[in-house]
Amino acid sequence: QVYLEESGGGLVQPGGSLRLSCEASGFTFSSYTMGWYRQAPGKERELVASITSDGGTHYKYSVKGRFSVSRDNDENTVSLQMNNLQSEDTAVYFCAVRGGDYTYWGQGTQVTVSS
Repeated sequence: QVYLEESGGGLVQPGGSLRLSCEASGFTFSSYTMGWYRQAPGKERELVASITSDGGTHYKYSVKGRFSVSRDNDENTVSLQMNNLQSEDTAVYFCAVRGGDYTYWGQGTQVTVSS
């Protein structure tokens, strides 16, 4: 059974940093692309960053240079380092993995950027 658990969210001031982590189990982690998504109130869920099985990365344009995604295939974790956070980054952040036609999601972790 696929299980994803995010951690590391919280309240941070504009310009601050947070590091999100996602622990994965129930599948061969090293073989799959992992994604970080976010959903702000009243908005659709959007892809923020992804990392392929061999470490290739992709970022949403607005977070390039501020966010960095990484993975540890020995620990089955994927992380999202978020720097210079802005109010528009406020959202619930989810990690996800696609298996065939189905996408598995974690429960999400809240990130609030506010002074």
